Formats: sequence, structure tokens, C-alpha cells
Amino acid sequence: MAKTRGLALDDSEKRKLNKQNFTKLIGIFGFAVPYRVPFLFGMLFLVFSSLMLLTFPFVAGKLIDAATGEAWIVDDINGIAFILLGILLIQSVFSFFRVWLFAQVSEKSMRDIRKAIYGRLVHLPMTFFDKRRTGELISRITSDVSLLQDTFSITLAELMRQVITLLAGIGFLLYTTPKLTLFMLATIPVLVVIAMIFGRFIRKLSKATQDELAAANVVVEETLQSIVTVKSFTGEAYESTRYGKGLERVVNVALKAAGFRGAFISFIIFALFGGIVAVIWYGATLVNEGAMSVGDLVSFVLYTTFIGGSIAGLGDIYGQVQKAIGSSERVLEILDEIPEGTLDPDSGEVISGSVAFKNVFFQYPTRQDHLVLHGIDFSIKTGEKIALAGYSGAGKSTIIQLLLRFYDATKGQILVDGKPLQSWNLKQLRSSIGVVPQEVLLFGGTIRENIAYAKQDATEGEIVAAAQKANAWQFIEKFPEGLNTLVGERGVKLSGGQRQRIAIARAILKNPSILILDEATSSLDAESEALVQEALDELMKDRTTIVIAHRLATIRKVDRILMIKDGKIVEEGNHEELASKEDGYYANLVKLQFSDPISPLSD
Repeated sequence: MAKTRGLALDDSEKRKLNKQNFTKLIGIFGFAVPYRVPFLFGMLFLVFSSLMLLTFPFVAGKLIDAATGEAWIVDDINGIAFILLGILLIQSVFSFFRVWLFAQVSEKSMRDIRKAIYGRLVHLPMTFFDKRRTGELISRITSDVSLLQDTFSITLAELMRQVITLLAGIGFLLYTTPKLTLFMLATIPVLVVIAMIFGRFIRKLSKATQDELAAANVVVEETLQSIVTVKSFTGEAYESTRYGKGLERVVNVALKAAGFRGAFISFIIFALFGGIVAVIWYGATLVNEGAMSVGDLVSFVLYTTFIGGSIAGLGDIYGQVQKAIGSSERVLEILDEIPEGTLDPDSGEVISGSVAFKNVFFQYPTRQDHLVLHGIDFSIKTGEKIALAGYSGAGKSTIIQLLLRFYDATKGQILVDGKPLQSWNLKQLRSSIGVVPQEVLLFGGTIRENIAYAKQDATEGEIVAAAQKANAWQFIEKFPEGLNTLVGERGVKLSGGQRQRIAIARAILKNPSILILDEATSSLDAESEALVQEALDELMKDRTTIVIAHRLATIRKVDRILMIKDGKIVEEGNHEELASKEDGYYANLVKLQFSDPISPLSD
């Protein structure tokens, strides 16, 4: 898999041109239906443009005949020259409108496709993202759509133009100079067969070059993503050497491919011009015999050039259409995915905050052989505060993911306000749950945008008030641009504690019925932690709160603690009750943290 990373669509992914695959491409062309009027006009201008250009060789031949004294509709050389210029002018106007109209169809269709893919992606369930890499999904909306855009704007028009040129050109030549045309057509199959054999071999070498380059790029990607590790282990020289070896392999394969490509080009030049010499020789013989005029021979040579260009162009277009079918298949694969549920505006029913898990079992779709939760059974009253305690991997975060309906329980039932989770509108459910995660990832905009993400129509006063309650205002107001300060990609310009306080401000602004704190103060220093904990205490008042606890200092004030081990609730009670149980799971956890010299409980 590593070697194909970063490549949009290689030769092995080209699709055969059959009825089934064409159906997929037609499915993508459905996005162009709203723009069918400019598309049809574009096709009309394309036909006119192609046919107009095909008249050029015929009139050019008559110009030569006029120079030798042969009569035509216009005997004057200057008159025929002006006709040629008129043909070019009209053809240029047709070409402009063809390009402009197809660009309209292409740009607007691709905009709609990208919106449709993105809209479907953000509405897909977590199970979909568990099975896909982020880079692969980004490739669908960038590389694949860009290839489809080329198909809409360039490939389709070129296909029609080349077909019209080929068929109309050969038809005209068969009508005017049948002997010379049949002689010319006899040389084409030989060249095409040899070109196909050579071309297939060269494509394999080009593919090998791409693979080696992709493998070398993986080194760059991994190094830049892990630059801290590279520098801490002084691995700069090692990585540079590894990348250099990869580039050497690229050069070796590329030079081999270049050698064969050079031989192929040399052969084509010899064979192509040899064929032209043969045709001109036969044509000259016919002129000498009086079977055709010099002007007809010139027209024939020009038409032959057009036809040869069309044949060569069709080979590239064939490959582009194959790739376009592959891209359309991968785009439609996403568009055909079933979204997780409706995010339409809710009915206005307010969630008060009671939660109940009834004999819930769960296993992740990507790990069907491993049961994460084993019959979890508990209830939380409205306004009650509970903590989920236990070692990493016990199942605490999984319970939260089920409550948010990122996944559905394998067995059992989850109730909110006495109603099954599935009966709640997803937008309504998730809008009523506020989460402050342990690891905060901010969007790359401003601090204002990140806080207001919880409430898009929040006023300046509401944003500032939320920041103050979260103890974030003290550092925000010190920035020259205040709330308009850019946080950088994923919030890299802020410290961990600052990011955490912005996340808390976001939760405060959301004002949820159910609050989830995933060790929300873990990234703060002692002074900030005390201030933020005070703000969280105020935020938790009269609000159903679930605290995921890794450190015990944050859960002393909750009403109940659920001790979870291996996906089961093994103990339940408050801090004092559970800590006093000799050899209890929670008591052992407390002892371990007390024995840790840097534990928050050790003082």
C-alpha cells in the first residue's frame, strides 16, 4: 500500500470501456443535467468548429490550383486567401464559445460534485471513517474530481472533435481521392499495432517510476510528520540517506524508461514520415498521370495530417476515459454510502438530561472478535454527576461514543429522558451534549471562531463571558488581535493549557443539558486548574455531568463513581465508600496514585 500513496489513479486502476462501467460515468454526468442548455450549445459550437476547420485543407488545395491556372468558384488567388482567413476567423469564434460554454458546465458541475461528496462525508457514520484513511478520502474530493473535471471540460470535447475529424476527413477523402485514400489507410494498422505494443511496455516502466517516486515520498511524509522524533534521535543523516537511496532507484527506472521511450519515438518518426513519403510518392505518381491535381494532393496531405493527429489523440483520450470511469466509480462509492441519520432541525423538544444504559454490549465494527462492553447497566438522574473511573482500555470512552451515537450498541438499550437513543433526532441529541476532550484539536481559524463553533450566532458579549468563565480571557486579551488571533493549524500556535481553556469556553457557550468532561483540566498548571475547576463546578450545577477520570483528584465531588474494568461495572459508590473498601478495585487505584510522587493526590 505504501507505494501507491499519493497517486491519483494508476494504469492498474483503469476501467474497461464496457456498458457497466459507462453506466458509472453516466451517473457522474447526471451532475451536468442542470447545465444541459450551455452543454448542448457547447456541443453545437464544437461540431461547427470541427466541420469549419475541415474545410481549410480543401480551400487551401484550391489556392494551389488557382496558382497553376485551374479555375474554381473564385479564380483570384487573393480572394481564395481571404476565404481561408474567413474560415479561420469563424472557426476561432466557434472555438471560443465552445471552450467558454464547456468551462461553465465543467466548473459548476465539479462544484456540485465536491459539495455532494463533502456533504455526504460529514454525514457518514464513524464506522465508515474507521475503515478509511484520511488521505484516501481527501484524494476522492481532489484528485478524482480534478480528473473528472478534465473529462468534462477537455476530454469529452476532444473526443467529439477527433471523432468528427476522423470520420468526416476519411469520408471526404474517399469521395475525392479514393485510390490515394485506400493506399494511406493500408499503412495505418501496422503503425497502430506496433505503437500499442511499445506503448504498453513503456507504460509499465512509467508506472514503476511512479511507484519508486511514491515510495521515496513516503520517506518525506513520515519524516515531516515525525520531525520531533527524528531530531530527538539525531536521525537527520539517516533519513537523508534513506531518501537519497529512494531517489537513486527513481532515476535508474526513469532512465531505463527514457531509453525505450527514445527508441519508440525514433521508430514512430521514421515510420510516420516514411508513410508520408510513401503517400506523397504515390500522390505524385497520380498527379504525373493526370489522375489528380497538385491542389488535390496538397489538400490530401493536409487532411492526412488532421486524420493522423486524430488517431494519435484518440489513444490518449481512450486512456483518459478509462481513468475517468475509475474516478467516477470511487466518487459514486462515497455518494452511495448511507448517512448515519437526519441532522435536520429538531422538533424543539428539550432534553432534560436523564441517561440510562440497560444491559449494553458493544464491539467495534472493525474489531468484531473483541467485545468492548459486557452488559453495562446504570442510570443517571437529571442533574446528577457521575464519574467513569478505570484503567486505559476499560471502556470509558466507548460509553461516551455510544451516548453520542457515534456507534449503535451491539445489544441492549440506551435511553435519554426515557426515550430510546435511536428515536431522538441526531442534531437535537448532539446539540444537547457538550464535550470537553482531553486532547483538544482546534480549527485553523481565529479564537473567536473556535469558541463560537458551539453557537454560530453568539454575540461578542456571550463569547467574552464564556472565555472569562473558562479562565481563557486572561491570555486572550494579551494577544494584540484578541479574539481575532489565528490559532494555527490544529491550534499549534497555542499551548496545551490554552487550547484546553478554549475548549471549555466552547462547552460553556453551548450550554448543554448533558456535560462530558474527559479529564478536562489535565493540561493546565496548578493555578489555572484551580480557576478552571471552579468554573467547571459552576457549569456542572443542575446539569447532568459525566466525568471520564484518569486522575482521581477530579472526581471527588461527583455524586457517584462507576469503576469499570474490562468493559464491566465492577464497583459503584462515592469516593469515600469505594476508597474504604479493602482490596477493592477503586481502593487499589487510589493506593497506586497515592504512591506516585507526582500524583495530584500525593499532597
